[in-house]
Amino acid sequence: MQKPVSNASVPPISGSVDLPLIRSTLPHAPSQTFQAPVAVPDQPQRFRIGVFDSGVGGLTVLRELYRQLPTESLLYFADTARLPYGTRSQAEILRFVRDILTWMQQQQVKMVVMACNTSSALALETVRSEFDFPILGVILPGARAAVQVGQRIGVIATPATAASNAYRRAIAEVDPTVQVWQIGCPEFVPLIEQNRLSEPYTHLVAQEYLAPLLDHQIDTLVYGCTHYPHLAPVLRTILPATVRLVDPAVHVVGAVAQELDLLGLRETCPPLPTRFCVSGSTNHFAQLSAQWLGCTPVVEQIDVRTLACQSVSLESAE
Repeated sequence: MQKPVSNASVPPISGSVDLPLIRSTLPHAPSQTFQAPVAVPDQPQRFRIGVFDSGVGGLTVLRELYRQLPTESLLYFADTARLPYGTRSQAEILRFVRDILTWMQQQQVKMVVMACNTSSALALETVRSEFDFPILGVILPGARAAVQVGQRIGVIATPATAASNAYRRAIAEVDPTVQVWQIGCPEFVPLIEQNRLSEPYTHLVAQEYLAPLLDHQIDTLVYGCTHYPHLAPVLRTILPATVRLVDPAVHVVGAVAQELDLLGLRETCPPLPTRFCVSGSTNHFAQLSAQWLGCTPVVEQIDVRTLACQSVSLESAE
């Protein structure tokens, strides 16, 4: 069992409300007969909001987009060939993010949501000025929500996100009086991507990661990785009932709505079917995501080498 990566106490963070983990039906979620939009070449990709993550974690953001912005058309990309991101270096993450954003730019998206805390922590500020569409991350909306409900905040995150101190800094900007403890959890993403949530080993790993936070008597726990809401049933068996769970995915969609309104980009027509793309196995992603989408999506594979070639010009221009 890999040890948790601890990041001692300091100020800011607070919570939000618990949402149901799994919804069997979602507004404009793809049905069992969903046809991939790629089969219809003249569909206008420019109207889509791009969402990306290393794997199925970003589906928590996708579900919130379905719920809060049901008329928006979406493009979801999972970089499953290169996951997990949480143990990568900042240079690697920056390269991967540029690959994906360059490809999404070619798909004519109108906005991108980094549904990945590691990318938000290590790459967001750098790449925002490199592309001509709005790019939103999950950390600041999550931090703002957290300080509304807690004074003793725990953050579970990937090792890279925890080491970046991104949540601690964001929370301190909102309320420097709040105490924050961060734990890097290297095994959570692989366990979720391998669909091992019901195994006793997963419960043991969660107990070990949460132990330092429980010792600090946290009153709020922030999901510092978009994969982690999938662990809610496991975490709830370990945490006291009084601990609030904060899902930044809920709150980043509120920020998306504000940005769309500010820029006059809000869609009112019925949405296109969601387009799902991955860099790894399409079958594995479709099967794994079905339990959280309530249906099995049709998934396209995008060659990661193609992505890398598309962003070479950006890297060499640095």
